[in-house]
Amino acid sequence: MNVLIFYNYNFGIEDVKECFEKKGYKFKVVWSEQLNQRKCTELDDIFEKEFDEGVDGRAFDCVFTFNYSPVISINCNKRNVPYISIVYDSPQILLYSYTIINPCNYVFIFDKTQYMELSNEGIETVYYCPLAVNTDRLKSMFNDEYEEKNQLYAGDISFIGSMYNEKHNLYDRLCGVNDYTKGYLDAIMKVQRSIYGYFFLENMLKGDVLDEMMRVCPVKPNEDERTDRLSRVGRELGRENKINLYTPDASVRFINVNNKGTVDYYNEMPYVFRNSRINLNITLRSIKSGIPLRCMDICGAGGFLLSNYQADLYDVFVPGEDMVIYDSIDDLMNKCKYYLSHDAERRQIAQNGFGKIEEKHTYDVRFEEIFNRVFN
Repeated sequence: MNVLIFYNYNFGIEDVKECFEKKGYKFKVVWSEQLNQRKCTELDDIFEKEFDEGVDGRAFDCVFTFNYSPVISINCNKRNVPYISIVYDSPQILLYSYTIINPCNYVFIFDKTQYMELSNEGIETVYYCPLAVNTDRLKSMFNDEYEEKNQLYAGDISFIGSMYNEKHNLYDRLCGVNDYTKGYLDAIMKVQRSIYGYFFLENMLKGDVLDEMMRVCPVKPNEDERTDRLSRVGRELGRENKINLYTPDASVRFINVNNKGTVDYYNEMPYVFRNSRINLNITLRSIKSGIPLRCMDICGAGGFLLSNYQADLYDVFVPGEDMVIYDSIDDLMNKCKYYLSHDAERRQIAQNGFGKIEEKHTYDVRFEEIFNRVFN
């Protein structure tokens, strides 16, 4: 198998490379900042050069990216070569590009609800696929030096993620769009307000209008749930327990919560998961039913996962055996208190979750499934 890989700021690219090396696949990795664009002659030129060169004198069998790239799809379609994309971000607006129907596409989406929405519209190039973890890499990190990491990353309850505290209305943040886009948005909102029982705005936000909106206002979900839940955890549990928050925003402060800044995905995050008695997941609203990558990484590192309800969790785990679900903020507090005082049960659940990931959701397993679908 010969694979041309394009990437930019993607988690997991090193894990994909390790998986391919282990399997004996030949691959070439190309960096590009233009993958998120809908059209780009510069990326077209790069694609042509790299694709024509091949790897070790051999032609490429397929092209791979994390998250969907319309430009890559267009180029693959011209050359009749399979384009494989694993989507882990949400919202992934580029999935609604007209290029999604290109027959070269094999787009694997971790959110079953989003997959079903596209599939029900007749899109035959998308597939539901939970995300994967490199458990071999994670196991190798917990070696003789592991004990040195215990104190540095130890915590009773930890949360890793951004705190989206944007309070402004989305429309108010679009003041910089051009006159055409502003007029278009005003018109469709006026019509939508007069129609009841059918929401069509999402279907109207395409093409140049979406590009202009994304230019002036990159998507930032409003996630007050994260603030509310972490604030209460700190107030009620922080006096007797070590509550750690890892987030890029140094200004975020909660009572009895330690803001420890960012951690590197590869070199630090697994130690947080392993050394935290409870790892919280608070899913972004834009993820409708899918399991975020963070959840898979927590279990893949042998950590205990306590997550809000997501329907797709039942596709991968047995809640209560492999991880634990909370269904309200009160339930979250009760389960934090329970599992902080039941160490053996908590450790067994974490061990079960790791076993489930290692058996069925590694990159080795996932790419075998993907290549079987694409080439068989």
